[in-house]
Amino acid sequence: MEDFDYDDEDSGANYSYDYEHSVCDKEAVRSFGSVFLPIIYTIALVVGLAGNALVIVVYASKVRLRTLTDVCILNLAVSDLLLLFTLPFWAADAIHGWRLGSAACKITSFLYSTNFSCGMLLLACISVDRYRAVAHNPTGRTGTGPKARWQWLLVCVVLWAVACFLGLPELVFSTVKHSHHRLACTAIYPPSMARPAKAALELLEVTLRFLLPFLVMVVCYSLVGRALSQAVGVRRDRKWRALRVLLAVVAVFLLTQLPYNVVKLCRAMDIIYTLVTDCEVSKGLDRALQITESLALAHACINPLLYAFIGSSFRGHVLKVVKHVGQRIGKHPRHLKEEPAVEIALHTQNPTHSQSGSEDQDTSTFTI
Repeated sequence: MEDFDYDDEDSGANYSYDYEHSVCDKEAVRSFGSVFLPIIYTIALVVGLAGNALVIVVYASKVRLRTLTDVCILNLAVSDLLLLFTLPFWAADAIHGWRLGSAACKITSFLYSTNFSCGMLLLACISVDRYRAVAHNPTGRTGTGPKARWQWLLVCVVLWAVACFLGLPELVFSTVKHSHHRLACTAIYPPSMARPAKAALELLEVTLRFLLPFLVMVVCYSLVGRALSQAVGVRRDRKWRALRVLLAVVAVFLLTQLPYNVVKLCRAMDIIYTLVTDCEVSKGLDRALQITESLALAHACINPLLYAFIGSSFRGHVLKVVKHVGQRIGKHPRHLKEEPAVEIALHTQNPTHSQSGSEDQDTSTFTI
């Protein structure tokens, strides 16, 4: 969890400024956060818990993991849940300070940072797998054999390892400090490395949590969109539905993550070049960080809608589970209509047959 630079008296915890030889009082920032943050965190927890828990229950009970995308969606739901479970602690911290001790501070900060990073990396992985389903697999599906499953496991282990690496600074440096008559859980760096370390970590997080996933998503989904738009024998409405899902995925990622990362980039530049020398500007930057980070957290609530419910066969799986539960309790819903996924046949010319003048084509399918 980002510290909001509530004070400027401890350069080991926050980069300090000399506001005409006075300490910048940020009581107004704390008061705003004590009201705004608990409300937003409660909404995010309730909504995100419902959606992500349903994804996990359905995948764990009835849905066979057939592709790397399925595996990533399941891991994404787990990551989002672990992230959301830290929010009550941060809400309590915003209201009356941190009262759970240093060990809980380190663990909660580590879980928050790790799962925030893991979610972003999994989104990039999903886009790569969808691109591979179109461009590099003649059947339109990633393999389902033992070898493929070991590859999926390896991919997930690597992503979680990178995310844990990004969360290590929070585990090492987070601690409880006394500030303005209250305890706060924040990262305190040694004075000798405070400014360069904080700036480097901010820039690293912006790069790996936002820039890299965003560029991967834009490139992969652009190529997927071009392949879908050129698909032969597919109705225009089905093409538009598939493309609309891809556009929604990129747009939501950009709208929720861009403001937060712009503010983080401003903080990094401020640490390096000491750009902010006015107390009111500093307080405005802290409020902006509170608001934009809350917006970024909304992605954990939206992920089930984008990657499980909208435009995928997951809704069909949910209906199967509902039908199965209804049958077990004595009700037999016979009119549940399963909505199929958008499955588009992509026709590619077979090089072997094209040399002999044959009209035969290889057909692959892409499911969103």
